Amino acid sequence: MEFTDVELQQYVEQHTKAESEVLKKLNRETHANVLRPRMLSGHLQGRVLSMLSHMIKPKCILEIGTYTGYSAICLSEGLTTGGKLITIDVNEELEEMVRGYFEEAGLTSSIEYIIGNAVEVVPTLDIQPDIVFIDADKASYSAYFDMVIDKMASGGFIIADNVLWSGKVVGDKIDKKTQVIMDFNEKVHNDERVENVLFPIRDGLMVMRKI
Repeated sequence: MEFTDVELQQYVEQHTKAESEVLKKLNRETHANVLRPRMLSGHLQGRVLSMLSHMIKPKCILEIGTYTGYSAICLSEGLTTGGKLITIDVNEELEEMVRGYFEEAGLTSSIEYIIGNAVEVVPTLDIQPDIVFIDADKASYSAYFDMVIDKMASGGFIIADNVLWSGKVVGDKIDKKTQVIMDFNEKVHNDERVENVLFPIRDGLMVMRKI
């Protein structure tokens, strides 16, 4: 679902910093060769993630759901010197492509790319992330939140993607997948450990700050 008309969206993107050449190339290849390219963060959301990362100045970022690596590259732009991003994805078929773009972006030393099930991997990580970006299996969003919230210090940020679910969260007919997203949104909205703002950027970004 588009939340702004086409002309307004074009205006917004024209007045947003352009993608790097590596990101443009990754964007094109994802749309040309990878299934479900709509999963890509893309230009506007990518710049939003980069801006948030620059504002927060994280030493450690945890990303749950790598896809083709676009959002990881964007988030990495705000890492402090010596900082690290850990990204986890279950899809090993995209590994070669993703690692190639991390190398092309000069990020092999600052990104740790793990192939595996995040539900199993995250509890084994001895980290205190400043940012957690959740963009993986929607049915596990609540579990991901529960896994990371206690790892984070006060002032840490959790960002969850796709929380408007193509606008279906306000539709007349609520299917099971939509209900999962709605339950997650209610869960974090009522959790006294976080402050939250839901931004209608692309498919919806829920931004939470641990109190």
